[in-house]
Amino acid sequence: CYAHRLQLALVSASKEVVTVAQFFQKLLFIVNTVDSSARRHDELRDAQLEELARLLAIDDIETGKGANQICTLKRPGDTRWGSHLGSISSLKKMFKAVNSVLQNIASDGSAGSIRADGDTAFNYLSSFEFIFVLCLMEEILEITEDLGQALQKKSQDIVNAMRLVCTTKVLLDEMRSDDGWEAFFDRVVEFCVNHSIDIPDLGETYIMCGGRARRQPDHFTKEHYLRVEVFRATLDTQLHELEFRFNDKVLDLLTTSATLIPKNKFRSFKADDICELVKKYYPADFTQQEIYGLEQQLKHFVVDASNDKELKNVSTLTNLCRYLFETGRHSIYNLIDRLLRLLLTLPVSTASAERAFSTLKIIKTRLRNTMEDDYLANSLLVKIESEITEKYSYEDVLMHFKGAKKRKANL
Repeated sequence: CYAHRLQLALVSASKEVVTVAQFFQKLLFIVNTVDSSARRHDELRDAQLEELARLLAIDDIETGKGANQICTLKRPGDTRWGSHLGSISSLKKMFKAVNSVLQNIASDGSAGSIRADGDTAFNYLSSFEFIFVLCLMEEILEITEDLGQALQKKSQDIVNAMRLVCTTKVLLDEMRSDDGWEAFFDRVVEFCVNHSIDIPDLGETYIMCGGRARRQPDHFTKEHYLRVEVFRATLDTQLHELEFRFNDKVLDLLTTSATLIPKNKFRSFKADDICELVKKYYPADFTQQEIYGLEQQLKHFVVDASNDKELKNVSTLTNLCRYLFETGRHSIYNLIDRLLRLLLTLPVSTASAERAFSTLKIIKTRLRNTMEDDYLANSLLVKIESEITEKYSYEDVLMHFKGAKKRKANL
């Protein structure tokens, strides 16, 4: 689905930066080390309780119903929406507790081979570069999270989704600026100070390791490495991916269709542009004569909508199409109605299709693998379209079943 592909694309684009790819490897290693057994779970829980008690004693956190809950670390997974953000946020939230557990593992003489893993994970967690990328990826994924969530909504309008694309690009571009770098780096330093992480001298020469050392330029400082090679390079991959997936052709189609919405007061509306759009994208759905008729209907529609108070308040293409049908205008503006229906078949999200496959795994298991296709299809329909089935009661189902055919015995 579009939302899932966007999520995977943004994460994989970030991993094109070597440091970010290594960060996700280290993140997964830390989570696996802390989450290796039930004993580690209990240690992490106890460490969180101690940290909460300390914060409550110094009035550093607020109390309330549902606040300050004990959490667990989340694994990043490519098949789950937003799992990378959830994994990063959970680690950052429980940073001191995880730090304490890793130190205990590293110093535990009875831990065996896991002791070395605990020491390695602790070294990862306490390095400034890891914290830098941790904060960077959290902010980037938080900016793109709203767009990803919006693309998953069944009721999301294509025009509103395009607005989120534009705002996401603007926020990432602002973060990439000099002011954005300074504000971000201040937040990283604050986090390091609060958690006793050593902050390096940014003026020192940075020495790359491995194969990357061959292309290291002269006078390569740590500030240049963090700011250019990591910070800006990661943001550039995000912006490039958004530009690639929401290119000018897509924006042209969707923004031009937005001029049909009456609530926009027909700003930038041009009947010629819409007709050109139809010629370009829907040549099989409109004849040349119908395109000429569409241009004339658009002119009448603008005058009609400008004088109708209720039509002026229509804010989405979906509501516009529905309003034309309810008022009978769909028969007058039949070509506009056809165009609107075609535009509405361009789903921003097909998340429902992917959810259907997830539902299929739940219903059709190894224990129930011999069910017939009709029974499987009906079961999936009831599960997937749960919003519709909630309107029916058990009595309705029984009455329908009773009236389906005559039976020898009364139900």
